[in-house]
Order: sequence, then C-alpha cells, then structure tokens
Amino acid sequence: MTESAAPLPSLKGKSPWELHPALTAERLQTCARLLANARRDAIAMASEEMGDDAWSIGCRAYAFSRHRLRRTAEAGHYPWLKVLDESHLFVFLIDQVPVRFWRGAADDPTDRILKRQQVEAQQLSLALGEADDDGLLFRFAVETGDRGQVERVVFLALRDEERVECFWPVPLELSAMPAANGAPTQLRLMGEDVPVPKRNNAGLPAPRLRRAR
Repeated sequence: MTESAAPLPSLKGKSPWELHPALTAERLQTCARLLANARRDAIAMASEEMGDDAWSIGCRAYAFSRHRLRRTAEAGHYPWLKVLDESHLFVFLIDQVPVRFWRGAADDPTDRILKRQQVEAQQLSLALGEADDDGLLFRFAVETGDRGQVERVVFLALRDEERVECFWPVPLELSAMPAANGAPTQLRLMGEDVPVPKRNNAGLPAPRLRRAR
C-alpha cells in the first residue's frame, strides 16, 4: 500500500482477544487512555506565542506518548506492559504481543506504519507462532480533530499490509480539551493513569491485610 493508495476498508473483523488472549478490552483501554492523555497534555502545554504549531505539537505528542508508555511500564503497575524498542520507531508489548501506534486516520495507514520492524517481526513469531504470524501486525491509530484533540483511538490488526483482520474502536471516555483562552490547565499526572487504591468510609486508603504465618 502506498501513501496515495485507497484507504483500507473499515471492517469489523475479529475481536482483538480472538486474535490473541493477551489483547483484552481492559488492556487495550489502558493503552488507549495513556496515548490520549499524553496528547491532551502536549496540547495543554503548547504555546502559539512561542511558536508552537501543528507540527511541533505533533512531535511533542508523540514524544509524550512514548514517555508515558515507558514510564508506566517501568513503574510496574501493569505487569503485562513492557517496551520492546525505545527508539523513535517505538514498539511496546501487551504481554508478549508487539504493538505500535500512530496519529492519523485508522482506515488510511501509510507505508511507514505498515512496515514491520525486524525486532517486531521476531517478537510476533514468538507470540503467535510462525504458522499464525503470516504477516500480521498490531497498531493503535490515534485519530484527531482540527485542534489536534483526540477524537477516537482504534486498535487494528492488519495482515499482509492490505487485509484488515480487526478494526476495533476502543471504548474510551476522552478528557476535555484545555481552555482555548490560555487559562491554566491542570495536567493529568502519571499516577492518575494507574489503579487507585480503594478507600474506606473515612476517605483513607483501605488497610492492607497481613497474611497469617
């Protein structure tokens, strides 16, 4: 598929977890939320007065997304989340399944997005087995509006760079855009992307029970 080729059809196909049990709805929602929050924060920190434009915001959003996924993986809150390739190409793992992401229309990935990296191809063979691998790749598409805000995150499984195995818009409650008048905006902190401990009626964290010896 070339840059100017016709868009891929918007087919539903299989559910992600039918392709691999590691690709659960909850895990995909977690990753999609991390990507959406990173872009939201990049937009909130942009300054047109200092020269920020769509290009610089896009670069920052991509960097923020990589950083957020990497930091969350390193924190260990989600044992299934790892980083396989920290380079600019960036490949992360959901359990053992390699995934990449891009900003753009889910039904129109470019050649660069459809190209499998060597480390990604090797990991796919390990996760799926050589028989089931057969050109399959997994991607998140972050679709944005005219102000760069996230409008939808879609999880895709593509085979042979032309066949859609899965097209799954991730159910996601998107955060509100920052105020357009330049008013201060409270950014979501890293800790808000991870599970919050349950609290008791007094509003304090629930005590941990010690295991009997």
